[in-house]
Amino acid sequence: MLLMDHGVFMGKNRIFLIGLLLCLGLVATVPAVSGIQTAMGDVVTLTGHSYGSQYAYLFLTGPNLPANGVALDNINRRADQGGFTIVDVDGNTDRWTYKWNTANVGGRLDAGAYTIWVVNGPNDRSRLSEAEFSTITVNMGTPTIIVDTPAVPATLEILTEPAGASVVLNEKYLGMTPLTIPDRTPGTYTLSISKFGYTKITTPLRLDAGKTTTVDAPLVPQAGSLVVNTTPPGATLQLDGVYAGIAPILLSNLSTGSHVLLVSHEGYITAQENVTVSGDRVVPVTVVLSTVAPSATSPLRAAGFILLPIGAAVFAILLGIWYRRPLQ
Repeated sequence: MLLMDHGVFMGKNRIFLIGLLLCLGLVATVPAVSGIQTAMGDVVTLTGHSYGSQYAYLFLTGPNLPANGVALDNINRRADQGGFTIVDVDGNTDRWTYKWNTANVGGRLDAGAYTIWVVNGPNDRSRLSEAEFSTITVNMGTPTIIVDTPAVPATLEILTEPAGASVVLNEKYLGMTPLTIPDRTPGTYTLSISKFGYTKITTPLRLDAGKTTTVDAPLVPQAGSLVVNTTPPGATLQLDGVYAGIAPILLSNLSTGSHVLLVSHEGYITAQENVTVSGDRVVPVTVVLSTVAPSATSPLRAAGFILLPIGAAVFAILLGIWYRRPLQ
């Protein structure tokens, strides 16, 4: 007869005593006692009595193991091929003890429920009818480590060119650049930087504990467009003193703000317009040119045109008189 009277579970950082009283001489239908809760890497100490047997034969069954069991100290050794963990029984006390190191089993055990079989002979699970045995359930979990450490704050520094941009972190307004934000909780944030007339910047940002993260962001002016039409069409355009094309025309990628548009056409008075470009918009501009007035005739020139025919007539009369004069 075998008797397992005590089991001691020794974890890495804790010790539990589990009272186990198993009579291995009973039939296999006797329910197993409450199982052991352990984790991979812990040490489980099993102990009991075996009366009339020199050795106790231990094997293990459970998730992803052969149905007939494997040795506790090497899960690659099958019990149906002689793979047992054999423990000596003290001849004076009939007591046996085995420390099962779950970190040294020749492989890795999956999390789940396992059964340790203790037999008074080298009998695997398929031949238990020929021996006395008993079992214990072991619930194997995964090791868990929890470390509570105080969070070391992070610092965020934001610079822009030009300065004076608005800073929003996780949808919370924090101020204008240049800006230093201390004591932030480490982690990932969404940073937005915006300024009127410039393209908005939105980007994910990671802040690391104990470090200063610097964001140096050059701002890009927003671009706009002008659609220029002239009456008459075909006028020559200059924008801010630079040739821009012939109307009608679309002028794209213009910086926002005020510009000077000069419109000229042969036979028409040159016109100058002050136009304003808005970001992400197309602004229509229409310029109507005035025709050049006829040149005014001077009074002297006008008198010359009038006197010329009169003088010609007088000259003709005098010439006729002279021609008819009698010869002496």
